[in-house]
Amino acid sequence: MAYHKVGADQRAQYLDSDDLQATSLELEWDMEKELEEPGFDHFRLDGTVHQQVGITQNTDLDLEPIQPSASPKGRFQRLQEDPDYVSHYTRPPPKSNHYSFCWIFKLFCTALSLFILGVLIGYYGHVRCPPSPPPPPKPSDPHLSQEILKEIQAKDVAQIYRDLIQLHGKEDRDIAMKLLAQWTSYGLEDVQLVNYSVLLDLPGASPNTVTLNSTGECFYPNGQLCSKETKKLHSQDLLYSYAAYSAKGTLTAEVFDVQYGTAEDLLRIQNTANVSRKIALLKLGRLPLLYKLSLLEEAGFGGALLYVDPCDLPKTQNLSEKAFMVSLNGGGDPSTPGYPSIDGSYKQNRSNLTSLLVQPICAALVRKLFPSPEKAGGNEDCEPLELLATERRTVTLEVQTQPTYKTMSNVVAYLKGATIPDRYVIVGSHHSTLGAYSRQQWTHGTAVMTAFIQALMRKVKKGWRPDRTIIFCSWGETVFGKIGSYEWAEDLKEVLQRNAVAYVSLHDPVRGKAVLHTIASPSLQQLATEVRKRHNFTCLGQDKCAESNVSSVQMQGDSDYFINHLGVPALQFSYQDSTALETASFLSEAHFPLHSTISNELVSSFSLHESIAKLTGEVILQIANNPVLPFNALDIALEVQKSFRDEHLNLDRLLTMANALRESAQLFQSDEMRPANDPKERAPTRVRMLNDVLQSLERNFLVPQVPPGFYRNILYRLDERTHQFSVLLEAVEHCKLHQSNETLQAALSKVLSSLNSAQVSFKAGLNVFEAALLGSK
Repeated sequence: MAYHKVGADQRAQYLDSDDLQATSLELEWDMEKELEEPGFDHFRLDGTVHQQVGITQNTDLDLEPIQPSASPKGRFQRLQEDPDYVSHYTRPPPKSNHYSFCWIFKLFCTALSLFILGVLIGYYGHVRCPPSPPPPPKPSDPHLSQEILKEIQAKDVAQIYRDLIQLHGKEDRDIAMKLLAQWTSYGLEDVQLVNYSVLLDLPGASPNTVTLNSTGECFYPNGQLCSKETKKLHSQDLLYSYAAYSAKGTLTAEVFDVQYGTAEDLLRIQNTANVSRKIALLKLGRLPLLYKLSLLEEAGFGGALLYVDPCDLPKTQNLSEKAFMVSLNGGGDPSTPGYPSIDGSYKQNRSNLTSLLVQPICAALVRKLFPSPEKAGGNEDCEPLELLATERRTVTLEVQTQPTYKTMSNVVAYLKGATIPDRYVIVGSHHSTLGAYSRQQWTHGTAVMTAFIQALMRKVKKGWRPDRTIIFCSWGETVFGKIGSYEWAEDLKEVLQRNAVAYVSLHDPVRGKAVLHTIASPSLQQLATEVRKRHNFTCLGQDKCAESNVSSVQMQGDSDYFINHLGVPALQFSYQDSTALETASFLSEAHFPLHSTISNELVSSFSLHESIAKLTGEVILQIANNPVLPFNALDIALEVQKSFRDEHLNLDRLLTMANALRESAQLFQSDEMRPANDPKERAPTRVRMLNDVLQSLERNFLVPQVPPGFYRNILYRLDERTHQFSVLLEAVEHCKLHQSNETLQAALSKVLSSLNSAQVSFKAGLNVFEAALLGSK
């Protein structure tokens, strides 16, 4: 840059300044002072054209080219050194060298002070500040999962179990508050106590009774004669030996033995007698209780006496003289069907969920009411209980219960995911009790879940988090019909339909000691099998653990709403006795007192609890952390094909659709495996779309209406012995009763619609992936 010469007619040419050098900030300050001094605007350079004084004063000085980033003082010095430079302004003498030396000395002292201060700050800051922690490991690291699982020890589960068992006899809310405090102490940030006002059907002031009219003898459900002494001795067990939500009142009628209440059993009775307003003697097992009661209502019965045949129970369990409790509630608060029991909700009057008077009784009372001669060889082989066809007895059944609104509590804790927080892995247990009924089975599942939380939070405190959000839930009022889980899920239905990925159940995980029983939806069967193979699970006793396959059957507990209303894949590990799988299914619907079902051996070592915690924990971590959800689409199609095993039905069209579904599933799974196995294939958009399709696969198999007690998700079978679609089996049974195939045709249409919906879902997923791949190129 150059400084302008000022001429009379035009601007002068630029002066050469290429070799001008800047000096110091002091000199720059001097230049600015000089510009401010009077007379500066009157200086002129040599070679200018002289003009009159007035015109000279009116000429504007163009200072625009002067750049503040350069040193203007150097330019002025260069101009002064020029011999042709003429100035009319006498400049003051330059500053002395003394001032320059003082300025340099001050600058040196300042720099030295700053250097020493920086050294001191750096030294003490390094000593006091701890070194930065290493970055947390990736959630999908398999070694990290093993580190978390190693933290789970049997002694920790035992300590948690002993703390919980001390709450025996407490109200559900007290137990919930204890869990809330315990989970919060482990470090969970968001732990909530969620309350709902629900309708419970509680026992009345006196036990229900059964009176034999021929003798006038009155019996309590456990077989004891009615008396004040017996009532006082067994008050709590007797009060809670009832059927919740049964009809109330008194009924005197003949008793008909309907065995298990199947279509064949009812046809046999109806062909020989009029059963209107009669009482049915009904065994639990083989079919859902609610379904069998619906058939009794349809046939015209007025009441039912329920019992468990000793021949259907494991030999290790002697429950002949034990009464029990059942719930006739399919799920949720009966007064708010289909919507949550929040403040302001309309409460319907639905304390009776059946028109039948229903009363559970023990097997010993059945023998007293309806004696039969002992058969030869009966000491070796168990003979099923059966009434003599030639002898009918009349009884008077009195059922009194007390419908009561009560506030129940769920404990819900969120561990927010790091990268995909809007996808939920839900883990559920329950803390529901029956007052002082001595039922403490809930402590097993709650202790296992709490031990897993404890181990998990140790890693979270070090900076690690799962990719997806994990929600830990302890449900209330499970025994009355899975009320806690239903109300919470109905309250959050819209969110859960979009965000819920899987439900992992810890409902009563220790029921025996010999068999590790695994129930998983078809899409999770492969994951469950792989996890079982990696763990050397233990069983108690001298015999080795009996093998049991992973199956998709209707399971106990609070997974019901997530499977049947949300279409969420579910999984459950549990220990059972070796004979439990050989006996009749659906016996778990009867709630017996704790001391008669759980042996002390199961809670002595807690090795079974530790195995369940590690198996379940690995499944949770894999679902929460794998980039691609570990769901197997092809297994769904294979399960569908296996379900068409009925020689009596014309299933050609359904088989054709099932084969097409399998082909589409194979293509889809090959596409699924690419990003699952190769990180280079994991484009974020592609993986997100893939997971969305996997998450919603099982929703295609939800049918709108099913018989009471049956799953709406048709991928689940009734039990281990049946492989057909449950809705088709029921439709065939219904045809036998009504001599019409209308119900069967409707069931076939439901299955066909589900297969078609799944086929469309697979194809749509494939088309989306192809479009995503083309767009990424």
